[in-house]
Amino acid sequence: MRIKSVLLCFMAFTSFTFAQTKDILIENVRIVDHTTGALTAPMNVFISGKVIETISAKSIAVKSADVLKINGNGKTLMPGLIDVHVHMVFGSLTMAQMMAPDMTEEVLLGKIATASQKMLMRGFTSVRDAGGPIFPLKMAIDKGKVIGPRIWPSGATISQTAGHGDFRTPDERSRRFFGKASRAEELGATFIADGRDEVLTATRENLRFGASQIKLMAGGGTSSAYDPIDVTQYTLDEMKAAVDAAEDWGTYVMVHAYTPRAVQRAVEAGVKSIEHGQMLDEETLRLLAKNQVWLSLQNLMDNNDNMDAQRKEKRKPVLDGQDKVWPLAKKLGVKLAWGTDFLFEPELNDDQNSYILRLQKWFTNAEILKMITQDNGELLQLSGLRSPYPGKLGVVEEKALADLLLVDGNPLKDLALITNPEKNFLVIIKDGQVFKNTLKGKK
Repeated sequence: MRIKSVLLCFMAFTSFTFAQTKDILIENVRIVDHTTGALTAPMNVFISGKVIETISAKSIAVKSADVLKINGNGKTLMPGLIDVHVHMVFGSLTMAQMMAPDMTEEVLLGKIATASQKMLMRGFTSVRDAGGPIFPLKMAIDKGKVIGPRIWPSGATISQTAGHGDFRTPDERSRRFFGKASRAEELGATFIADGRDEVLTATRENLRFGASQIKLMAGGGTSSAYDPIDVTQYTLDEMKAAVDAAEDWGTYVMVHAYTPRAVQRAVEAGVKSIEHGQMLDEETLRLLAKNQVWLSLQNLMDNNDNMDAQRKEKRKPVLDGQDKVWPLAKKLGVKLAWGTDFLFEPELNDDQNSYILRLQKWFTNAEILKMITQDNGELLQLSGLRSPYPGKLGVVEEKALADLLLVDGNPLKDLALITNPEKNFLVIIKDGQVFKNTLKGKK
């Protein structure tokens, strides 16, 4: 991986630059309080460096004159949005683009730079990348070369042969038998790993590059060509190998799975986060609640006209299961998280915020705002010492990381405000830096 050329490619695709390093004082704002589900009285918030230093109803005296002051004018201050299931690469490309013969790593990663910036401008200050060649992008964002959210990277997905991460074209043969890695593997999209030894190696390779958690394919998928939706993938021994290797590094495994059989095996193996699960039954949901395993769910839209017939058919039981799983999981006390999981349909990215409103079928506005900020933030911190950004996220509290949105209106009453971030997100702060400010500041 030629990091220098990748970073140059990112910079070529990015027009937004920023170098603000001042402390920030935000005056006269009402804060979303997840404990009460209401707004606080008018408050003042002082941000020093990357963290919220002081929150007070009284005026905050600052020692330095070189402080960015923002008059909130009674607007709403809330934590930055968090999406715990994105694919920064796969979600920015169609399958045909990703598998094109002339697609290089530099071109592939360059295409997601603009999408990364737009995601932050939609108010998503943190995301968990659920698989793909993400490390160069994350490095570029952390170095200030590219604008984008904080990224908890999984690295290449780990899949068995004929599993959900087997993206080989029909003419690509098995690496084990014919000695050549597939194009998707060469691009860092996936590892095809069979047997305990290969799963251990693939897991450790991702950890070596900086994965904050490991993504394993434990069941059939809707966007993959070879595996029916009902199949269970990886034996218990193989799955436990990934869990053991991840736990040795102080982190955890998340698995792609829909069915009770696949999820029950994952729980037995020690997996901490189930991705999807729309086909789960009550018995399996109770198992998740009992073992305090996270269910990272999505609320997918119906099939679109451009989707191929095979994928439409595979998606049907997943779509049918959503209305059952969300309310039942809530009733049974399962630890719930939310993500979008846009995959090979880049046109959906602009709808990221509006997908949050689909949760209103089952949750109050206060419950939704808590889920997409505080709860999702708790899931991110399962990475422990492997977390790339230690600190508390998803809340507006003293000593929490300074990822904040100043909203024109009260999203607890009108959640639709968050679907128009260009108009209603007046200020966007990530890591103590202001990336958007439509209000007049004063030094």
